[in-house]
Amino acid sequence: MTRPTAEDIERLFVGPGARYTRAEVAAHSGVSPELAERLWRALGFATLADDAVAFTDADVAAMRQVSTMLGTGLIDDDTAIRMARALGQTTARLAQWQAEIMIGAMLPPDGSPTDEQIGKVLEVSERLLPGFEQVLVHVWRSQLAAAGTRLLTIADINEEVAPTRATMAVGFADLVSFTRRARELDERELADLVEGFESRAADVVAAHGARLVKTLGDEVLFTAPTPEQAAAIALELVGEEMRVGMAYGPVLPMMGDVFGTTVNLAARLTALARPGTIVVDAALAEALDAFEVVRIRRRPVRGLGMVQPYVLRRSSS
Repeated sequence: MTRPTAEDIERLFVGPGARYTRAEVAAHSGVSPELAERLWRALGFATLADDAVAFTDADVAAMRQVSTMLGTGLIDDDTAIRMARALGQTTARLAQWQAEIMIGAMLPPDGSPTDEQIGKVLEVSERLLPGFEQVLVHVWRSQLAAAGTRLLTIADINEEVAPTRATMAVGFADLVSFTRRARELDERELADLVEGFESRAADVVAAHGARLVKTLGDEVLFTAPTPEQAAAIALELVGEEMRVGMAYGPVLPMMGDVFGTTVNLAARLTALARPGTIVVDAALAEALDAFEVVRIRRRPVRGLGMVQPYVLRRSSS
């Protein structure tokens, strides 16, 4: 078996080879050259020379779909650009992650793989691609439904479906002494540690109807519509080698992330927490009638002045 080329990989995933320049894609799709270039950059692809023949029939078909959506008047150019950026950034990480999983599962961890082994990865990918594609669309639709449900839950609290600011619980969970542990582990052991931590956090957050906003190696950021959900997540997550900080208040949702003083306060409280403990702010503590919280001494936190933290514990009852 010969070693697959870049052309082989591109042909498998996006179809026949390049036939068009950027201007030709715009002409065939009905999108202006300027918008086509902006969309291409928003999707995360490099800007190519005007005369570069680098686009396929699939590119034309995709851009034609954008043109059709714009033609309905339901979205404008700026909205299309923002949606393209969300799509590009998310799928780039997804594709990289999935490629790493497949390669890690099929190629030897040490030594150079043979042409036959690399070819086998491509062969298996070709067989699995239709199934993965179908599952991807289903999961995406299901996640849209979950996002809509969360917005409605937030609306019950904030009295609007798409608030500029939303009141919710924000939590950070991080691994204690991660830098020291990273020095003691080899690359594979470190990867297993991080993946295990992120996987467990994602499972726990999802099980309680909340959202894992992002992972940062040794730390995860999650949000929950209610203080009770956040408390249940923290109590299930926390362990001897983990700590959690949480706050409750207004946040600014933007680009799939969350911003604001509440987020900053949750991060600062995490830094105050000892291994195996959960530290929360006064607003979250006051909202937790069914949980045990213990007031501790006031602390100064960078950028926020003096705050009154509480320790969240499992109820003795």
